[in-house]
Amino acid sequence: MLQIFLRFFSLGLVSFGGPAAHIGYFRQTFVEELKWLDNQHYGSLVALSQFMPGPGSSQVGFAIGYHRGGLLGGIAAFMGFTLPSFILLFLLAVTSSQWLDYSFTQGIIHGLKLLAVVVVADAIWIMFKQFCQRKQAKLLMVISCVIILLQPSMLMQFGLLIAAALVGRKYLASNADELKQQPQQPVKLNFFWLSLFVGLLLASLVVIAMSSQTGINNLTDLFSQFYQVGSMVFGGGHVVLPLLQQSVGDAVSNDQFLTGYALAQAVPGPMFALAAFLGAEIWVTQPLIGALVATLAIFLPGFLLMLVALKSWHAISARPQVTGSVAGVNACVVGFLLAALYNPIFTSAVLAPLDMALVVLGFGLFKIFKPNVFMLVAGFAVTGALIGAFAG
Repeated sequence: MLQIFLRFFSLGLVSFGGPAAHIGYFRQTFVEELKWLDNQHYGSLVALSQFMPGPGSSQVGFAIGYHRGGLLGGIAAFMGFTLPSFILLFLLAVTSSQWLDYSFTQGIIHGLKLLAVVVVADAIWIMFKQFCQRKQAKLLMVISCVIILLQPSMLMQFGLLIAAALVGRKYLASNADELKQQPQQPVKLNFFWLSLFVGLLLASLVVIAMSSQTGINNLTDLFSQFYQVGSMVFGGGHVVLPLLQQSVGDAVSNDQFLTGYALAQAVPGPMFALAAFLGAEIWVTQPLIGALVATLAIFLPGFLLMLVALKSWHAISARPQVTGSVAGVNACVVGFLLAALYNPIFTSAVLAPLDMALVVLGFGLFKIFKPNVFMLVAGFAVTGALIGAFAG
């Protein structure tokens, strides 16, 4: 367990670049160097993480730890990979009142917000090319984006995800004829973990419905909000942004939320560690408890679902209806992310022509030269600090 923890902790210290980069780091370390599993097994774990809601790269890490050391190995992998970003974002949250008022730090944060526009725009571009190749998928993306722009709410997003799954099941099943001709293996799910996932989700929905008028008043409310978000995030990474913004947007200011998102871009590790920053900001009386509860709640659904299907993934993925439903959901979340690019990211970051110019320049450099993400973070932070210093 200690070996698993230390291996993932060392990766958590240096894993800049988002889920795609994390998956590359995992492959190099655990397939090429340590040979804990082979390429085929690793590829199946990556595919499963894309099928399930939750933090994609963290789910792959959890599955590798589970393969190496069972349930405790999966927990050790999660703790090791998440701990560096959790500590950094928690410390930034509890000390924010000491440095947020300075024009220099405000400039840095503004620069990182502009970087968020670039990164999310790039994520949308990549996801659009990957998930919206067919006309039906493009139409789902457009409709979901328009509806969320006009009627932004968690309930609306949940309804759209269900509708997209049903539409995808009928119109987006890939290679359905070929899959039907293949002998279908029996699916053996772990119903204990499935029951736990569903039970916690239903309980969280009840808690949220009861506290919708009064906000987050206790740790149960906090856990429920983040657990619900973790249960709905298909695509991981930046897709968590619109769901979190709708879920806890009333509990933190828009500026606090985007500051946390910008800082999450600047630290290594999973994007879902943003929950540590938001949990500490929401539960100010005991910020460490708030950060721990929020982080556990947002990661837990994805891990529970991985435990449900880890041993039956090949049989599940052979069902054409399943592939179609997943395709529909993926197209829908691209629309969610496009809506979030406008509000709150673009509207809160791009305040002047200079800001737009920096976004266009950054996006162009990012697509043409493909610099290391750490270089982008440093560049936008320095640029923002200089702008803030001159403005101050």
